[in-house]
Amino acid sequence: MFEHVEEQVSAWVQWLRLLVEALGAGVVAVGVLVVMAGLVQYTLTCGERTLVPIRLAFARYLTLALELQLAADILSTSVAPSWEQIGKLAAIAVIRTALNFFLNKELREEGSGSELRRDASPPASQRIM
Repeated sequence: MFEHVEEQVSAWVQWLRLLVEALGAGVVAVGVLVVMAGLVQYTLTCGERTLVPIRLAFARYLTLALELQLAADILSTSVAPSWEQIGKLAAIAVIRTALNFFLNKELREEGSGSELRRDASPPASQRIM
């Protein structure tokens, strides 16, 4: 009886893991589409603006995708994990967490840098024409 319940739970967890992994891949795909649209718009405007907003948008998508992929990895080891699986999860978690940390750090730095650049420009009433 217990084995049957454990098999059912394991099957449901594996389906959930697959769904979460697919969501993560979908988020990356949407991010790529957003970047492509941004690059087309950038090209059509003859490069009058910076690529920073496009990079920041893509970094946000990657950050969300990393979170989803880490969740999928956690799900894969949630039902009766072996020590080998736990070790692999720990290594993956450290790598993905580090990637996420540095992506978020870059987002904060670029975001505050672009705000400073906007604040540093004089108001329209003070510009020399």
